[in-house]
Amino acid sequence: MVSVSDTAHNIEITAESLQEELARLQVQKQALERELAAVVAHLGSVQRALSALETLMLNAAVAASTATAGAAGTQRGQALATAEPQTDSVSAEPADTTTKAALQPRKPQSGKAAKRPLAAGTDTDGQKQYGKLTEQIMEYFASVGDVDVRARDVAAALGRDTDSGSINGVRSTLDRLVGTSRVQRTGRGLYRAKRS
Repeated sequence: MVSVSDTAHNIEITAESLQEELARLQVQKQALERELAAVVAHLGSVQRALSALETLMLNAAVAASTATAGAAGTQRGQALATAEPQTDSVSAEPADTTTKAALQPRKPQSGKAAKRPLAAGTDTDGQKQYGKLTEQIMEYFASVGDVDVRARDVAAALGRDTDSGSINGVRSTLDRLVGTSRVQRTGRGLYRAKRS
């Protein structure tokens, strides 16, 4: 028969084991949340870069087609001035076809690709906001001095604690600043301004 003291001891050992497991899982959860926030931030920057490149390619295509149309128009004008009326109608048709083909608008794309060119105007704003957030965080650290702070505290000080996405954005920016040695990580979830 098992004594009461043995049972109590077994329960105590199990409880300690579960507490250790809980602490380990919490650390793992926080690490995964940071990693997810970094991946989301990287995904956003890649999408912005791709969108900007697509916009540049579209602008280059429009500029090239405009230049082609201008050159075709000039050639057609020269042909009209020097050619006979019968030759004029023959030479004018290929120039018109080229111009029309060059100025044809692109077909709308479906899905995410269709949204990218529209977002291109805001991409610069997004990059400015990212740079602005970095500057705000560095100004915050300059104002608080040599103190350990949590990402949530930084987000609250910057007015970005309205939802978990905003806080995670601050957290991922802090992680990037740690990576570039502008801020130090002093403990689990704690950050401090890098000493000069």
